[in-house]
Amino acid sequence: MLVDSHCHLDFPELAGRLDQVLADMAAHDVGHALCVCVALADFERLLALAMRDDRLSASVGVHPDHPQALEPDVDTLVRLAAHPKVVAIGETGLDYFRTEGDTEWQRERFRVHIRAARVAKKPLIVHTRAASADTIRLMREEGAEAAGGVMHCFTEDWATARAALDLGFHLSFSGIVTFKNAASLREVAAKVPDDRLLIETDAPYLAPVPFRGKTNEPAFVRFVAACLAELREQPLARIAETTTENYFNLFNTSRRQVHV
Repeated sequence: MLVDSHCHLDFPELAGRLDQVLADMAAHDVGHALCVCVALADFERLLALAMRDDRLSASVGVHPDHPQALEPDVDTLVRLAAHPKVVAIGETGLDYFRTEGDTEWQRERFRVHIRAARVAKKPLIVHTRAASADTIRLMREEGAEAAGGVMHCFTEDWATARAALDLGFHLSFSGIVTFKNAASLREVAAKVPDDRLLIETDAPYLAPVPFRGKTNEPAFVRFVAACLAELREQPLARIAETTTENYFNLFNTSRRQVHV
């Protein structure tokens, strides 16, 4: 069985055909998917979607690329994270790629999420783009290791990977690892310890080869796993077993809720 540790099934590209998405998951032996929140305004809709099926879990958080979003506070995040379907805080982090001018609001938002994760005792889902040094610095300053979590859609160098691993975090690889221009990322993916490895789609984005450019969905996480199996010289079955076990251990989600 495989698990998609990060997707956005509430986004318009997928929400209107959820039954087919779930059927495709079953056909490709994908037994669980984590539906990740990007804005508090979307949380109730996301939670309702996750409650439709035992194979889905949810998170709560505000993406760093949403400057006009309702700002979370620690108490709100902790309260929403108390729902049994919510297994993580995030997606949170830093993204300087499209941001101009002062970025202190991003750093403060990230700090709030880390503090909430520590109080809620739920892991963080961390996004970082063009901001790896500040991301690691804030994680250290705020004691993110007390919560643990995952660096999602990891695309950074080995130094950043090592720093995140030293903080007890997992690294999750998306369809980007299958792209022709991702040779350096594949070198990183080959080195991550087995017990810190996760896979994801980030659907509806970043579809892996051979579906690059199309709408992504959780069923396609199998192609990420196959790429990692080749890189790490392991059978696909082992990658599936390892990443699935890592997911359930990290997010404290019962296997008994899963059916395929």
